[in-house]
Amino acid sequence: MEPNAATLAFATLGHPGRLAVFRLLMRFAPRGVRPTEIAAALGLKANTLSHHLADLAAAGLIAARREGRSLYYRAELDTAEALIGYLALDVGRARPDLLAPILAARKDFAMRDTDFDVLFICTGNSARSIFAEALLRDLGKGKFQAFSAGVRPNTELNPFALEVLRRNGHDVSGLRSKHLSEFQAPDAIVMDFVFTVCDTAAAEECPPWPGQPITGHWGMPDPVKATGTDAERALVFAQTYAALRRRIAAFVELPFESLSRLSLQARVDALGADPEGV
Repeated sequence: MEPNAATLAFATLGHPGRLAVFRLLMRFAPRGVRPTEIAAALGLKANTLSHHLADLAAAGLIAARREGRSLYYRAELDTAEALIGYLALDVGRARPDLLAPILAARKDFAMRDTDFDVLFICTGNSARSIFAEALLRDLGKGKFQAFSAGVRPNTELNPFALEVLRRNGHDVSGLRSKHLSEFQAPDAIVMDFVFTVCDTAAAEECPPWPGQPITGHWGMPDPVKATGTDAERALVFAQTYAALRRRIAAFVELPFESLSRLSLQARVDALGADPEGV
């Protein structure tokens, strides 16, 4: 990265509001987010957000695309990579003590001899993330330990979700709603993958995960918000379960032993965009 471009990027990110927008978009990467959703997540006024987005775009840190009538903003990952590289390699002269945390996160998954530990995060931890936990546990062929949690968990699991799981042959006796903090304690299991399955959870401010797990955003509509008759609501839950089943079935079939960390992240991102497109 050229020094002038780096200076502009650093100056742009030097404002707390612009940095907050960029950090949120990075949590959704490579997918885009609508301005209304960004404003709601960060509590920003529309005109303030508009200025932040324009400044970030001018610095090459984000880009916009239109889908129908909606405008989506996404983080420019190539620019972010170049900026990190400039800071570590050019400014930092590739000092080993600066690069150690980065290099440690690039471990080869082919060297593993234990299960993969996977956490699914949702808001209430009563339906989508519970579906994902049960599906990965039962489809994972013994290679995965599956967990789920919520940023604001409900006290009970959704009865429609439990009925879908039972009808599809899953044991629900050990499932419960859990707070995210259970998996952030010093003695908690170090996760290999962390997925958000709803947009609200992805927008939540969370500390970095120990061990630098591969992360993915697999957001989908909340079936709990479905309206209509019980039969109509049950159908929405069944459709959500089926969508997650397709995605997780594709995930467990990935050739983990032959994929680099970079390639594996790309596959996880592709599954977030299209569960059948990898």
